[in-house]
Order: sequence, then structure tokens, then C-alpha cells
Amino acid sequence: MSYIKITKRFQDLSLEQLYQILHLRNEVFIVEQNCAFQDIDHIDQQCHHFMLYGDGKLIAYARIVPAGVVYEEASIGRIITHLSVRGTGVGIRMMDMILSDVEELLGAQPLRIGAQVWAQKFYEKFGFVKSSEIYDEDGIDHIKMIRKS
Repeated sequence: MSYIKITKRFQDLSLEQLYQILHLRNEVFIVEQNCAFQDIDHIDQQCHHFMLYGDGKLIAYARIVPAGVVYEEASIGRIITHLSVRGTGVGIRMMDMILSDVEELLGAQPLRIGAQVWAQKFYEKFGFVKSSEIYDEDGIDHIKMIRKS
């Protein structure tokens, strides 16, 4: 599969890209994870949006959030891969690309995520360490994790 990475600020997204992003987030977070929550949260407008396409289809996404918007540190949120590519290494490739984008866009700095507990080991591979106790977010166990610059 050939991959195309695109990272854009919110105001530079095409309507089609925005639709694809919202569709994938809805498909994974709301339908697949059976979680009713307010995905559209007025944070997207302040973010860079990382999109990874495989064979012309959006297969992975994350938003890069500047420091001070959600956390004191910059953060990555809404990190997802399409069901069809899970277990293929796309998530690892995506995280490498995102971390490179973060450094290019925001400079070297600490980075925080709110991770679903089951994904802790995955994020630890990229230098994130647990920084909170388990907490419930929309019915799913999460932990905060931080990666030093």
C-alpha cells in the first residue's frame, strides 16, 4: 500500500478532508467504541490535522494541539486508525510521522496525551510515560501520559 501524509491547519482543510476526518472519528470513536460523546468540541479550529491516506482512503488521523489549548503542554488527540489497517504497522508509522510533524510545527517541547488504558504500552514505545491514575472519560478508562522533549 502506498501512503500519502498530509498535515494542515483547520482553515486549510478542504471540505472533503474535513468530512473524511469527521467520518473516521465518528466511525471509530462513536460507532465502533459505542461511545456517545461530543466529538466536535471547538478545539479543531486551533489544531493542525494529521491525515494518512492509503490507496486514496483516509486510514489514520490525529490532531496536533498547541500548548495551552487543552493542556499546559502541546498534545496529540483523536489518534485513530481505520479498522482495516490495524495490526499492519500503520499505527507505528503514523506515530513516527506525527512526532516529526509536532517537532517541525511546534518545536521540541513536552507532549501530553490522554490515552485509552489499553494503548499504554503502544505509546510507551514512543517515549510517553504514565502521568496520572486511571480516569473515566465517556465510559472508557484513560490515563494521561507525557513525553519529555
